[in-house]
Amino acid sequence: MQSLALALYSLAVFTGLVNALAIPIRRISIPTSERPVISVGKRHYEARQESSTTSTSIIFGPSGFVVTLRPKPTETVSTTTTSTTSSSTSVSTTTSSTSTSTTTSSSATSTTSTSTSTTSTSSQQPQQTPPADGSKKWVVAHHMVGNTFPYKKEDWLEDVKLAHESGIDGFALNTGRDEWEPDRIADAYQAALESKLDFKLFLSLDMASLPCDSAENAQYLRKLVLAHVDHPNQLKYDNRAFVSTFAGENCQFGQGGVEDAWKTQFTQHPELQGKIYFVPSFFIDPARFGSFNGVMDGDFNWNSGWPIKVTTNFAKDLLNEVANRVKEESQRGGLLRKPLNQVLSTASAGGDSAEAELQEALSKFIGSTDTDTEHLNALKALSASLGKRDGEEVKPIYMAAVSPWFFTHYGANSFNKNFIFLSDQHLYSKRWESIINSRDQLDIVQVLTWNDYGESHYIGPIKGDQPDSESWTDGMDHTAWLGLTKYYATAFKTGQFPTIEKDQIYMWSRPHSATAQSPDPVPQPTNFELTEDAVWAVVLTTAPAKVTLSTSNSPDSNSQKTFDVPAGVSKLSIPITPGGIMKGVIERDGKVVVELAPTPEQFTFQGSPKNYNFNAFVASAVAN
Repeated sequence: MQSLALALYSLAVFTGLVNALAIPIRRISIPTSERPVISVGKRHYEARQESSTTSTSIIFGPSGFVVTLRPKPTETVSTTTTSTTSSSTSVSTTTSSTSTSTTTSSSATSTTSTSTSTTSTSSQQPQQTPPADGSKKWVVAHHMVGNTFPYKKEDWLEDVKLAHESGIDGFALNTGRDEWEPDRIADAYQAALESKLDFKLFLSLDMASLPCDSAENAQYLRKLVLAHVDHPNQLKYDNRAFVSTFAGENCQFGQGGVEDAWKTQFTQHPELQGKIYFVPSFFIDPARFGSFNGVMDGDFNWNSGWPIKVTTNFAKDLLNEVANRVKEESQRGGLLRKPLNQVLSTASAGGDSAEAELQEALSKFIGSTDTDTEHLNALKALSASLGKRDGEEVKPIYMAAVSPWFFTHYGANSFNKNFIFLSDQHLYSKRWESIINSRDQLDIVQVLTWNDYGESHYIGPIKGDQPDSESWTDGMDHTAWLGLTKYYATAFKTGQFPTIEKDQIYMWSRPHSATAQSPDPVPQPTNFELTEDAVWAVVLTTAPAKVTLSTSNSPDSNSQKTFDVPAGVSKLSIPITPGGIMKGVIERDGKVVVELAPTPEQFTFQGSPKNYNFNAFVASAVAN
């Protein structure tokens, strides 16, 4: 029977490829500033205070200032991770990893030769438990098929194995109009099958690339989906093939209306009816979800991965509000005359209360779940329409996003997208922790992305075909983030943080100062003023330890900070200036247990870069 099933699947793939409409044009994701979601539904970006119930033990800002303290849950699950060696550093990161337990309370101290110590203590956090309904949680990564033109099946197999080792359960295959992409998709499915791993795939139809004006366009989409709907490695929900999109909120397929178009030409079309579970990322006001009854089986909230509300103008408005509360006129004027980047850096270094107030206001958006809450509430409008399938209750699926970074730098003569989203202040860890804390309401987490080099949020190796992004990705490997991905993905899926079995340190920084000047014909990216000149670090420790961060081979009190950390996860940072390097050391009982020291050739913080590059250099090291 298995041979027959595979034979029928192969025939379906062949038929789909023969009949597929070839539409060859290269694509790139729409800048968020141009997505409809930015101009509608503004209320879901209002700030609110988040409860501090994440896995993080401590958070230090630059200069060793303790920014905040977050309690950790009791952690009992043990897991073993294989981290990869970042090609951008000489430090080996290939080893078993993951994280450990603590505690009902913990304390931490940062020390330098010139400053007094700062200590903070946590309170107990309730232990996370699996959802009562026993539903399975998934973590998938967004894979840009458009960047895989030179891929062979072996390349897909490497990606599948590496992702699986890193706690990822599958790939969302972003596919657009390039005529060769169906062949790569077929290779991906075959590689997943040959891996013999429990690794799933599903299509993410890139409607920013794929045309959707005519019924023929819809026919092409149906053929893409039908080619793999019965594959053994197809992700299924409610016994239906899972399908998603990027955009598509303006598609009409020649029908005169968006909702009716998707219903009659796709989800309820006789060729697909009853075969797919459709969870698109439509950039619309969530209040409109109810009008997509019969279309949406759930929602993928793409923009939830970043604090997209926090722009330079937004931060300046907050700064004005803070300044208006300052009594001294001279102090108020001085605050407003400072560059925004300087204000934020001063706050992180333990500066004046006004600067700290601004940073606290902005930090509420880092990892916030406000947009998740609004989307989840809006999905209730779909519950009645889903009703029962096969005699069982069916609820809409919610897929949240998590992302470590965002920077894109295309000029007006190219894709014309040049901006950042705020990714400082340990965005990746904080967003994961918010997701884990809300896990009972979430079904799937999608990591953005595995290989979108053009937007700098890749966590997989740099390979395949780059979309003219080499000037900001060369030498900027991100695979060190896979270790953190494994740790947090395990916690999301099991409800318990995995036991740290080996000490680990992860560090990253931009390659040059935020205010550096460059002869680059493409200007500084929009929102660059939000970034801080800092090295960010996350350490996972098996027991209390001393962690020393340095940005100089001849450190002084400004370029070296030592932190006393408890067992568990600690977020640290240190300021960096042009000429600075990156070094982190974990010590216990007077002995070095982990040292991370990329060479100056691999990373040196620049003052006068050739090109503007707000991407991140990422490195990691794990104890033997």
